[in-house]
Amino acid sequence: MTTSDKQPMLTPLMRWFMFAMVLANIAGMMFPILLPIYLTDLGASVGQVGIVFTLMSLMMFILQIFGGWISDSIGRLRAIAIGSIGGVIGYIAMLLAPTWQWMLVALVVGRFPYALVGPSFGAFIAENSAEEHRGRVFGITDTIYQITGVLGPPLGGFLAGAYGFKLMLFVSAILYAVAAVLRIWMATTMRSPEEAPPQRLTMDSLRTSIKTMVGMLVGGGVITWILITDGVRDIAFRLSGELQPLYLQQIAGLSFEQIGLLGSVFSGAMMFTPMLSGRISDRYGERVPISIGFSLVFLGYMIFLQVYAYTGFIIAWMVFGIGVGLLSPAYMSLITKVVPQKMLGTFSGLFQSSIGLISLPGPWIGAQLWERFSPRLPFSITAAVSILTVIPTWLKFKLPDKQEEATLEPVK
Repeated sequence: MTTSDKQPMLTPLMRWFMFAMVLANIAGMMFPILLPIYLTDLGASVGQVGIVFTLMSLMMFILQIFGGWISDSIGRLRAIAIGSIGGVIGYIAMLLAPTWQWMLVALVVGRFPYALVGPSFGAFIAENSAEEHRGRVFGITDTIYQITGVLGPPLGGFLAGAYGFKLMLFVSAILYAVAAVLRIWMATTMRSPEEAPPQRLTMDSLRTSIKTMVGMLVGGGVITWILITDGVRDIAFRLSGELQPLYLQQIAGLSFEQIGLLGSVFSGAMMFTPMLSGRISDRYGERVPISIGFSLVFLGYMIFLQVYAYTGFIIAWMVFGIGVGLLSPAYMSLITKVVPQKMLGTFSGLFQSSIGLISLPGPWIGAQLWERFSPRLPFSITAAVSILTVIPTWLKFKLPDKQEEATLEPVK
């Protein structure tokens, strides 16, 4: 039995980390689904609501690169603590915003914690887990994280419906502030065993980090294929993702309540598979659960496109949830094994920004396909891409053996 086998999967530091993460994200999940409605209450038109979300997306693309670099330079806990302070300021600004224009400013400020915490999340877990059971650790943390999607939206909907958006936002701010205090306490009193000493934030180090990561992304190895497959997949999913509610309402004739219940079915099904994905990854390699996950997403779309009865859509969403639940832990485990640990934050920020920019026109293209050809066409393309992605995943997502790794030259 190795030393890592004797240790618990989640160390005390990881438990505190996940507890604060759950609190912060329950708060963060309470209001996004209601935000467009609140913006119109503040005087925004439908077009202006679209502008708000577009500007928020563009801001995230920029901030994530800097957020990942800051995380690599000063440490994961410090970056998360700084981001959380920005989040508290953002909440205060949202509570005080009198118009949708001021709400836009508040929401942009509120993007800072996402930019700093997002790239730090997977990197922190990688630094606090042994490689031989990293897939299982990502499976456990993914399962825990799903609590936020189960509790946050219904809690926000209840409070907003019963007491108004302002009180709901106030409760969300309180929960987030508690999480921020925990994160600041952790950053000032705790440290990951594998954490590197803090480095100065200079433009030279930023340029070096970005140059190194761009070289790795286009270098032709596993990282390149992760970029290609994830980019193509994200474009395909954005062709149809925002159109699903419209298809369910206009084509299938489902009510708002039935559509909302499908979201719960998806989250519930998804909670059962991350730990299984982690176990399969650790035993057989990450390409196995990723390939199975894409195959199940394809099957879900096939069911989705063939049924009109509500029971059929429930089955489709269960299959979607199981498939997506298999993908995330395996992807995160694979990334942490092929990217140098000290650059995981920069990679996450640069990778997500690149994918986001590539897929930005996806919803518009999907809408054009819907209107010009058929409402089914965007979903058919997404289904086809899902099953075709299995081929490069199976062929290219294979890590070299330990003996081969010893002979590989380091990336320059």
